[in-house]
Amino acid sequence: MLDTIALFVNCCRSSGLAIATAEVLDCMAQLKHIDLLDENQFKAVLQANFVKSYRLIPHFDKIYHLFFHQLKSELSTTTEQDPTIFSDMYSYLEKTSTDHLDASIVDFLFDDPNAYLQQMYKIQTLSEEQQQGVKSNMGALNMRLSMMLTINQVRARVAAFSGDNHSRQDVNQMIRVIDKRLDRANSMLREDMTFDNHVQVVRSKESYRKNLGAVPFSALSPDEILEMRDVVNRLVRKLKDVVGRRYAAMRKGKIDIKKTLRRADKYQGVPMQLVYRNRPPRKGKIVTLCDVSGSVWSAARFMLNLIYSLQEYFSQVKSFVFVAGLNEVTDIFDRYDINTAIESIMNDPDINYQDYTDYGETFRQFNKDHMACLNLKTTLIIVGDGRSNYLNPQAHILEEMRNHCCRVIWLNPEPEQFWSTGDSEMHTYRQHCHEVRPCINLNQLMSFIEHLVL
Repeated sequence: MLDTIALFVNCCRSSGLAIATAEVLDCMAQLKHIDLLDENQFKAVLQANFVKSYRLIPHFDKIYHLFFHQLKSELSTTTEQDPTIFSDMYSYLEKTSTDHLDASIVDFLFDDPNAYLQQMYKIQTLSEEQQQGVKSNMGALNMRLSMMLTINQVRARVAAFSGDNHSRQDVNQMIRVIDKRLDRANSMLREDMTFDNHVQVVRSKESYRKNLGAVPFSALSPDEILEMRDVVNRLVRKLKDVVGRRYAAMRKGKIDIKKTLRRADKYQGVPMQLVYRNRPPRKGKIVTLCDVSGSVWSAARFMLNLIYSLQEYFSQVKSFVFVAGLNEVTDIFDRYDINTAIESIMNDPDINYQDYTDYGETFRQFNKDHMACLNLKTTLIIVGDGRSNYLNPQAHILEEMRNHCCRVIWLNPEPEQFWSTGDSEMHTYRQHCHEVRPCINLNQLMSFIEHLVL
């Protein structure tokens, strides 16, 4: 067993896995406490000791399957009747080998894949280095071609040995096994025997998530909506990090002479360390009005995510949702986490989500009860499609609201070509806004948040 494990470890090292001697000793000690005939236990012990990252598991599985299954002594059954056929063929191929590539393939055919895996790893490493340098992989391609030619040469010598020994017992069965292994060596050459295959899977998943951000909210499937939550959370965390670094850099104000001299006096002025007065970042005030009616239902959840994420970046955020009337939800966002807060809003019995959207009535109620929220440091963000079901748009109230705040931004979850069709009042409302943006997918939504915060 020790020899088998040692040979397997050499194969793993040859293909790029880093395995220390102490890890091999630990593995051997642990194998004494399991049933070696139970492959699940056996493989689990090897993997626990030799694999240091989940990214390496697919690579380990390939080597394990190759060593303990694909190269499992297929030749043993062919040598029972004529024991010398194995050694004679190996001696013949070894004597006729022309270089180290040839010898590595011959060893691979006779249960020692170590040298061949080293060649595979060299090809992969050379390909990566050249791609990082001059963006060319001609050197690696030449090595692959050389290996293929060598495999064909070995196949020809195997055929010659078969012709010279056609009268010997079981030679045909031996040739079939050798041909099968040559085919396996060829197929391995066309694949990448390193863990970079898994990196490509990770990258493709990441690119899938980026592509998911370009899908309109209305076209997302239930599974994609669940996955989108994770994407939103990661983007918000990333935004927090950027904002935190920026605020930390802005926090340095004027030099505090007294604190600087007092600190320098402890060390006789060597070294001199400057102390700055803290300057808290100037944060603005945000007021948001979000349409949660049926016409924008698919986008409403993500718009509420936007409103929730704004809380941490501004000194005060007042949040309202509306259909045919206005409901303040600031307290809900303050008390609950994002998912709980959104579920609470979307299931609020006081909001009739099936009612006809009335932007005019919403503006009228805001003007009556909440106009004091607006001042010259306030940014008013309105989220909705602007479809007021042919009711009075009350645009003059929006104009008055604009006069009471710093700027008005309207985010519309509809494509721009539909803004002036049917009952849409966007052509009226946009005259009283400083900025009007389409916001039909996550990419546009996060772009707006970054622009607003940074």
